[in-house]
Amino acid sequence: MLVHPIYDVVGIGFGPSNLALAIALTEHNEQAETPVTAVFLERQQAFGWHRGMLLDDATMQVSFLKDLVTMRNPTSRFSFLCYLKDRGRLVDFVNHKNLFPLRVEFHDYFEWAAAQVDDLVTYDAEAVGVEAVEDDLFEVTTATGDVYRARNLVFATGLRPTVPEGVVLSDRVWHNSQFLHRVGELKDPKRLVVVGAGQSAAEAVAHLHREFPGAEICSVFSRYGYSPADDSSFANRIFDPEAVDHYFDAPDAVKQRLMDYHRNTNYSVVDVDLIAQLYRTTYREKVLGTERLKMMNMTRLVAVEESATGARAVVQSLVTGEQEFLDTDLVLLATGYDEATPALGALDAACARDAAGRLVVGRDYRVRTSLRGGIYVQGGTEHSHGITSSLLSNVAVRSGEILDSVLTNTPVPVLATA
Repeated sequence: MLVHPIYDVVGIGFGPSNLALAIALTEHNEQAETPVTAVFLERQQAFGWHRGMLLDDATMQVSFLKDLVTMRNPTSRFSFLCYLKDRGRLVDFVNHKNLFPLRVEFHDYFEWAAAQVDDLVTYDAEAVGVEAVEDDLFEVTTATGDVYRARNLVFATGLRPTVPEGVVLSDRVWHNSQFLHRVGELKDPKRLVVVGAGQSAAEAVAHLHREFPGAEICSVFSRYGYSPADDSSFANRIFDPEAVDHYFDAPDAVKQRLMDYHRNTNYSVVDVDLIAQLYRTTYREKVLGTERLKMMNMTRLVAVEESATGARAVVQSLVTGEQEFLDTDLVLLATGYDEATPALGALDAACARDAAGRLVVGRDYRVRTSLRGGIYVQGGTEHSHGITSSLLSNVAVRSGEILDSVLTNTPVPVLATA
């Protein structure tokens, strides 16, 4: 067991959110007389972000200008444009006239940025326990027994795959997060079932249809048809940094209305070009009399029955209630993610929660607690900070706000202890 010195910040998880914070810390320390000491603990052996969904033709749904730094510091050497210059593709990208890079390219940008701050990261370090040993001192224990001590903790533990009730992941039932890691296991499939109505589902449908020309692809979703994402200029203002202020200050009823109004900017929506592509495919097959792409709209997956030779998806019509049984080689659940609640462990009792059991979080992403030490969360704050809580749109600005809070040690209301 190794007990480390006391850090100003220990970050738990090292995806894009805490990577942006590590960069903000690095830029601060390059100019500060007194540096902020920090370490980030990541259970993976190297940086990785949704690797199972990095289809080679999939593009980002967010502008490259909403990278790890630009919205906070447009002159940063960690920007996507600096990455392009370093990779020798800046001119080519400009000539491309596109705000939305390939997803594999943006992942490579993340890896490029992570490599420049790897002195702040410990990989293959899974945090398994956290506790307050003093009013303003935390200890984080890893699976190997190492102990990290800090005045502030920043949780950025990502999202949790959503699996329909009653369905269990297996060799023939995958969540989309596993897609590219396992698609090589498919050998001459006859039928493949994809569940979901969002971008990832549509991308998987298109990919499977292209890669397995002998297979029928069944797209199961409860909507009448794929819905296009609202990426219009005014609607996109919901992702602006100042929109977080508006949402945070709004009454609960207004918060709910804002989410209801603007869910179609992000949730269960598909790029309009991909919708058009899939429709062209279904129409062409209907003309040719070879209908391999089957759109099962207004349906839902109610069960999966497995045997030694395959799986049977039970799909129910939302209109008639009738069930259809699909013998299939795979059921792919492109059913999205839920915000993951930070594993606070022994700290949970010190944290305030609202009537719905959700963490009470300040505008600076600091959890309201009975402790003087700071507990910050990146993610899990959609109820208080709005739709960008788990999205890339605000990672640059949010990291700066958390760093400012750490530096100023912003006082927060202290709960009375029992």
